[in-house]
Amino acid sequence: MFELTPFRKHAVTYDPFRMLDDMEQTMFAPMNSFRTDIKDTGKAFVIEAELPGFSKEDIDVSLDENTLTITASHSESKEEKDEKTGYIHKERRSGAFRRCFDVSGVDADAITGSLDNGILTLTLPKKTEEEKKAKKIALN
Repeated sequence: MFELTPFRKHAVTYDPFRMLDDMEQTMFAPMNSFRTDIKDTGKAFVIEAELPGFSKEDIDVSLDENTLTITASHSESKEEKDEKTGYIHKERRSGAFRRCFDVSGVDADAITGSLDNGILTLTLPKKTEEEKKAKKIALN
């Protein structure tokens, strides 16, 4: 049977490791991340991240040099008992998400954020370019 690989313009090669990497990215990437929208308003970047079911206490936003990291983790356990029937019902649920963004060119001291109805909104003002001034050099 013929191999069913996407047509490449120059050469068709079979690489099983690339196929495994592609499969891993499509299967597991959605579990480790969350949807984000990034807008450029001219004076600032606005990141809107969908985090339904997370409270403010579950979300951590940190800035390390030029990397902004959003981490959201949640764990919940629920137990119900019925003494008459002897029925025990337990449920456990946990999840953790993490995304990193390059924020070079952003004024780190002026970043603001809010959480409303499961939407985390971060406003990252751009750094203002300092006007280049002519500088005189004194000669000895």
